[in-house]
Amino acid sequence: MNAAVTDRLQSSVPSNADLIALYRTMLLIRRFEERCNALFLQGRIPSTLHLYIGQEAVATGVCSVLRKDDWVVGTHRPHGHALAKGVSPRVIMAELMAKATGCCRGKGGSMHVGDVRQGVFPAIAIVGAGLPIAAGAALSAKMRGTDQAAVGFHGEGAANEGDWHEALNMASIWRLPVLFVCENNLYGASTHFTKAFAVAHVADRAAAYGMPGEVVDGNDVVAVRDAAYRAVRRARAGEGPTLLECMTYRQCGHSRSDACDYRPDEEEASWKERDPLKVAAASLSASFDPSAIEADVAAEIDDAVAFAEASPPPSPEDLERHVYWEGD
Repeated sequence: MNAAVTDRLQSSVPSNADLIALYRTMLLIRRFEERCNALFLQGRIPSTLHLYIGQEAVATGVCSVLRKDDWVVGTHRPHGHALAKGVSPRVIMAELMAKATGCCRGKGGSMHVGDVRQGVFPAIAIVGAGLPIAAGAALSAKMRGTDQAAVGFHGEGAANEGDWHEALNMASIWRLPVLFVCENNLYGASTHFTKAFAVAHVADRAAAYGMPGEVVDGNDVVAVRDAAYRAVRRARAGEGPTLLECMTYRQCGHSRSDACDYRPDEEEASWKERDPLKVAAASLSASFDPSAIEADVAAEIDDAVAFAEASPPPSPEDLERHVYWEGD
């Protein structure tokens, strides 16, 4: 392995302090999403939501092995990716409330959160469209001679989009330092995975592009972290991309308009028994007390809501600033 490769972590084995930090990040995402849901129902968030509840271990595990200068591209379900990479809850909440202090100045909303200062491109709502951008970020790193890595998060539905195939093919041909993370939550909107794929796993397709493919328990943050650590080390060493498929389950509808009546009750109950927070808590020492973390997270989210509500809306004079279109 290239001796010049530098990592934020020196081992894939987490300490107890690491486990507590992972648990806190997942709890922050969970409570943030729950608060967003409540605010939406109160009419205080003016757009739809695609909540990340149930998938917290994926973003947390992957982003825990990244550096600040690594790049992440999220999906239309992006809050968890942004929080896990270090974007402030304040600026995300302000964005959701369409305030000028939001991470995209109140112009993007829920499906476009991000902060390039934290290595997070504003999320892309078009299914699969973020993957060529993740590959492009990785190409930039390779051309500049850095050892940065890029991550393209996506759902299993994106793996049937042309952008997905093109991004994986180019990344493999050019041995780009990118990790393609498929969050397989079994349903593309309301379509079950088995109705749209002839293979058992999305990761089975990796061989066709000459890259490693791995299936991991996406509700186990330690398992995700370990797989991501190995894939990112491989990317930094110039060994090319990896396709990581994280098997997980969203504990809510596809969006706020989805009642989830297409999912069997017993399926939902089974997956909730393996809630990522439960799995993580079970790996902590017997003396672990989550109450202090709960209070700390609650205070952080209260602060984010207060910040957003006190912030001004975008100015009408800024309507045409920070946007791009082709003129006449």
